[in-house]
Amino acid sequence: MAEFMRYLFLLLLLPVAAMSQSVTNQNVFDTIPFIPEHTPQRIAQFQKEPVVTGRVMFLGNSITEMGDWKKVLNDTTVINRGIGGDITYGVLKRLDDVIIRKPSKLFILLGINDIGKDIPTAVIADNYLKIVNEVHRKCPDTKIYVQSVLPLNPTMPRFPQHYDKEEYVLKLNVLLKANAKAGNYTFVDIFHLFLDADQRLESKYSYEGLHLKPEAYVVWVDYLKKMKYL
Repeated sequence: MAEFMRYLFLLLLLPVAAMSQSVTNQNVFDTIPFIPEHTPQRIAQFQKEPVVTGRVMFLGNSITEMGDWKKVLNDTTVINRGIGGDITYGVLKRLDDVIIRKPSKLFILLGINDIGKDIPTAVIADNYLKIVNEVHRKCPDTKIYVQSVLPLNPTMPRFPQHYDKEEYVLKLNVLLKANAKAGNYTFVDIFHLFLDADQRLESKYSYEGLHLKPEAYVVWVDYLKKMKYL
């Protein structure tokens, strides 16, 4: 019986051993955007637009897409390259659309969807560096501004619970700020603009604790102007 139990134990270990030998440096997180069907629709829309260089561009996810940048900046030449549900991996795949337009200034806001997919903050920050390095390489005159990920408010009604990861937002912002010199970009802290007394996203600025209302974009742009980034 003892010999049989030893044999059975070894059999149970075999799949574990095989797995440990076959899994090498593989991603254990999902790298597909949250709304995959929306991405080709937006890209098709981008492709219909004339290629004009030297403009101000905002690049990111739904928070960027929902911004009426032309109105809030009173500038019809501003380019919106936000795609709802997008993540850093998605932006890496669509950088050609950015580079061909050689923006004078590029404002990036990404990461909350990555966090929602449990992508490690170190990986997100590294993807940021890949994005900015590629833009620097092909658009050396573009000034790049990496904006902090915004605060969240999980106490608001209809808050999507898979985003309830405030600690990771803070960790990512620390990394994005720390990498500014290495990435040769300007880190812009917009996190503090929208905080309430409990250090959460101020409810008057948000629909559900994640996305911003139009008046929040006014505060955002006013700050960019105050800091002379715009």
